[in-house]
Amino acid sequence: MTDLPLDFGDPADLERLRRDFRAWLTGHALPARGADEPVPVFLHRWHRILHSGGWVGLDVPREYGGRGLTALHQVAVSDELGARGAPGVPRIGYLAHALMRFGDEEQRRRLLPRMLAGEDVWCQGFSEPGAGSDLAGMSTRAERGEDGHYVVNGQKLWTSYAQYSDLCLLLARTDPTAPPHAAISAFVLPLDRPGVTVRPLRAANGDDEFCELFLDDVRLADSERIGAEGDGWALAMTTVAYERNALDTGHLSKYGLLIERLRRRARERRDTLPDGLLSDVGRCVVDYQVLVAHSRRRTAERLAGRTAGPESSVDKLLMTRAEQRLYETALKVFPEELYGEGGEVFGDYLYSRAASVYGGTSQIQRNIIAKRLLRLPADGRG
Repeated sequence: MTDLPLDFGDPADLERLRRDFRAWLTGHALPARGADEPVPVFLHRWHRILHSGGWVGLDVPREYGGRGLTALHQVAVSDELGARGAPGVPRIGYLAHALMRFGDEEQRRRLLPRMLAGEDVWCQGFSEPGAGSDLAGMSTRAERGEDGHYVVNGQKLWTSYAQYSDLCLLLARTDPTAPPHAAISAFVLPLDRPGVTVRPLRAANGDDEFCELFLDDVRLADSERIGAEGDGWALAMTTVAYERNALDTGHLSKYGLLIERLRRRARERRDTLPDGLLSDVGRCVVDYQVLVAHSRRRTAERLAGRTAGPESSVDKLLMTRAEQRLYETALKVFPEELYGEGGEVFGDYLYSRAASVYGGTSQIQRNIIAKRLLRLPADGRG
């Protein structure tokens, strides 16, 4: 996909950052989650603690509340957290970079420092009941009135933790006559705005992460639009590129910890494992190594200034395959995780089933690869 070298800068500089962060972690014990404390409330506390140490937004310019370092510095922090099995860096990098690229100077200076500090909690209003993976098919509309305000009507779905959020990065169709990809615009939506209704949904693992978002004659000012009208599709592609890099999210280190557990158990029980299970563990290791290589490649491209493109669909498929096979295999190797308390692997397994749906279904990702990377004809003929 690319001939860029995997140039990750000065290793000594990164190692200094890792040492500093490890020392900081040693002096700041992970907070305990309260028995009845919702997951997002716990994670928000952790967000504020990390920010107090200067570990959030490392690759955001200083004038917007960051440290002015590189994407690789932020990746190193995510990697260290994942290696400790700790909660990751707040999942706001994709939002921050969308604002840096498409927001005006006033918006960047007003919104980014509060986002990084956790003073404003954000969610993402992209998917809809009839337009999840096919984002260009969205029906939510923002129509400009005579007073210059937009009036928004529609529904969003899978809006993660909207019930705990202050602001939503919202996509809506602003031009009914334009081609689908050119008709979408982005807005900052305050969730306490009249006409906004949030309704949580209960998932298979018992979590209430996903929400429905109903918008009934919601008024938004022109100053609440991010970028120009029609920039929404490009903004959305910027966000998903950051969501799909397993190095950005700390998933690689988390997967790596479980891979090592599997390998140890496989060595201990090599003669008693059911037929084929040892091969399954091997496939998990290969999936992991392939994902590592692709994640490093994407990070190198970003450091070289290359913007994200349809190649991120490859990353999404690789991460989905690696995650689902890993947790499915783990349940076979650790069947005790199915019973009693502490069934962390089972909870992760349930969540992993959604990996082939959220962020764009695997079927849609294959279509994107076929059309935009391989340039295959739509009718399937050569």
